[in-house]
Amino acid sequence: MAHRTEISRLGVARVAARLFADQGFGATSGSEIAAAAGISERTLWRYFRNKESCVSPLFAQTWQRFARELRSWPHSQPIEVHLADQFALDRHSPQEIADMVLVVRLIAALPQEPDLRSVWLHSYHDGEEEVAALIGDRLGRSHHDFEVRLCAAAVMGAVRTVDEAISRAAVRDARAFTTAEVVAQMSRAIRAVSNLPFCDPVVHQPFGGPAPGPVTRPEPAARGRRAAK
Repeated sequence: MAHRTEISRLGVARVAARLFADQGFGATSGSEIAAAAGISERTLWRYFRNKESCVSPLFAQTWQRFARELRSWPHSQPIEVHLADQFALDRHSPQEIADMVLVVRLIAALPQEPDLRSVWLHSYHDGEEEVAALIGDRLGRSHHDFEVRLCAAAVMGAVRTVDEAISRAAVRDARAFTTAEVVAQMSRAIRAVSNLPFCDPVVHQPFGGPAPGPVTRPEPAARGRRAAK
């Protein structure tokens, strides 16, 4: 039942996001969202506590997808190689791509929509725990360690900042970004804020924690090769 409810909430979130993006947050009512989603207004408010939270499942998908991509990151790869592989559009379904476009449109409107921005910021805060677990696992440290948690908070902040910068440039300036450009910006930002060496290959030692491997950052051409296909 919980799984079915989450699917239903995500469907409503997509409808709400389209309405917010097309006609503005203030000009969209809860009754409009419910009617467009094919549910009663009573059901809408059972799913969500207020109008702005209607898009929270869609925002949550952003960091959940990022966390899922990081969980599949081999210890032998630097972050640039892994992100280039995971960000390639051919790895995503048409629905996932459509969701990304919706989120980009909403992010671009956040400066004028403080209510939506609070939901956006909260969604990224929720992702810190998973990123801390990933960093701890990669480095053989507890995710409760202060340095690990500090790194996770900084990484999520960097990812959010890149998402916002790229989304605004794409919508407001009609700028197109290649996968290689997104990967380069994201990996640079994560490296810039990381206080722990989890971005590079790590080799686990038999009688201790992992030792950082050599820094082997791929050349830009290599990073963009997957996107150019």
